[in-house]
Amino acid sequence: MSDVTVLSIDTIVSNPKIRSGRPIITGTTLRVQDIASGYLYKGYSVDDLVKHYPQINHAQAHAALAYYYAHQDEIDAQLEEDAEFARKAKDEGLGQRHPPVHR
Repeated sequence: MSDVTVLSIDTIVSNPKIRSGRPIITGTTLRVQDIASGYLYKGYSVDDLVKHYPQINHAQAHAALAYYYAHQDEIDAQLEEDAEFARKAKDEGLGQRHPPVHR
C-alpha cells in the first residue's frame, strides 16, 4: 500500500464567514445545497446546472453532487431548515412590501 497516493480535490470549502459556514464551491458563494436542490428537486442535469450557474464548471458541479451524496443527511437537514425558514417568513409576511391581510 505504500505506492498509493491519496489525491484530494479541493473544490468544496467551508468558511464560517461565508454563507454561515455551509459548504460552498471554491471561488464562489454558491452552496452545495443549491446545486443539490437544483439537481434533485428541479430536475437539472449537470449541463443544466452549469448553464444556470455560469460561475461553475462541470467538474465543480460534479464535486458538489459528490459532496452532497457523501454528506446527504447534513445537506438534507440544511435544505429542510431553509424551507422551514421560508415557510415562517411567508406566513409572517416578512420581506413583503405589504403584510398579508388576515381575514
